[in-house]
Amino acid sequence: MDLKSLCDKFADYQVKQRRWFHQNPEVSTKEFETSTHIKAELDRMGIAWRNCGLQTGVVAKIQGRRPGKTILLRADMDALSVNEETGEIFSSRNPGVMHACGHDCHMSMLLTAAAMLNELKADFDGTVVLAFQPAEEMGVGAKSMIEEGVLDGVDAAFSMHVWSDLQAGTISVREGAAMASGDRFSIDVEGVGGHGAMPHVCTDAAVICSAIVQNLQTVVSREISPVETAVVTVGTIEAGTRWNVVAGSGRLTGTTRCFSNEVREHFPEMIGRIATQTASALKGKARLTYDALVPPVINDQGMARLVQSCAREVLGEKACVDYPLTMVAEDFAYFEQKVPGVMALFGIRNEACGAVYPQHSGCYRVDESMLIHGAELYAKVALSFLKA
Repeated sequence: MDLKSLCDKFADYQVKQRRWFHQNPEVSTKEFETSTHIKAELDRMGIAWRNCGLQTGVVAKIQGRRPGKTILLRADMDALSVNEETGEIFSSRNPGVMHACGHDCHMSMLLTAAAMLNELKADFDGTVVLAFQPAEEMGVGAKSMIEEGVLDGVDAAFSMHVWSDLQAGTISVREGAAMASGDRFSIDVEGVGGHGAMPHVCTDAAVICSAIVQNLQTVVSREISPVETAVVTVGTIEAGTRWNVVAGSGRLTGTTRCFSNEVREHFPEMIGRIATQTASALKGKARLTYDALVPPVINDQGMARLVQSCAREVLGEKACVDYPLTMVAEDFAYFEQKVPGVMALFGIRNEACGAVYPQHSGCYRVDESMLIHGAELYAKVALSFLKA
């Protein structure tokens, strides 16, 4: 049986699985029911699995007829702390939790691809590894799976992310940088508090925090090459307790984004220097805490071209589009640091079915009819890589 015939066979299964995942969302590191459901489906297919990654990750293997190369296909599992507003009949049963980023689609596509590949295992050489990854939204799931051996013996990796800005039936497969790094920082500021009427005997932490925010704007404008793209965003400012009290302490938190590992390595020094010296100039102190969460997604050229070729076969000759670089981060980047890999953006936007809302929206919808072709593409890429 060929892949097109298997699409017809498993189309209803794809929809059923997606809707189950959508109705039962779980946040990062708490994907217990999700994990149990995936294991049960793999057991039903007769596909061997093991626990891998935090407490909920699952890795399974489909062995072909003879030894050969190994490719990993990955889907993330976690949902968001978002209240669903879609009104769908399969809306979230868990108040305040929703698959508002499409991870329900990813899991159902990979499970469906697993069913397809399992039926074809007598026709290919090599091994397909299926990685159901927890905690992508926290940036820790991929790293945990790698630490527990998910990439042992793996030659390449492939993943997709459904994307609300891309029309259904299209896909973006960039060569090289595709998605940004995503790191977090906090700056704790120490001043001397006192009466709001006597600022001259105090060291105002609110003023220091404000000055640091302003001066951090020079990181991108004056310390990074104009040909590089980068972001330094301060997301929160906390200082002060009362309207007539000079703040004695303060705290800033923010994020950095870039497409270059070299630029990323310099962020802590640049931010720390500006924060501490700005505070010192204003008679205070500042301390930087920098959490390097997720590196940039940098797609392998050879794998990208293989995926582009497969996408044209599955979705049509005009399916491949060039979506601009996005500052969104994805911890699939950790897989790509170890093996050649590709993260593709899979279009699910369709005005006709209300799939027009952005990722992370409580109204987020997808063109569900396209997901079977996502499953087909997972399988097609695996078969093409193993045969190449």
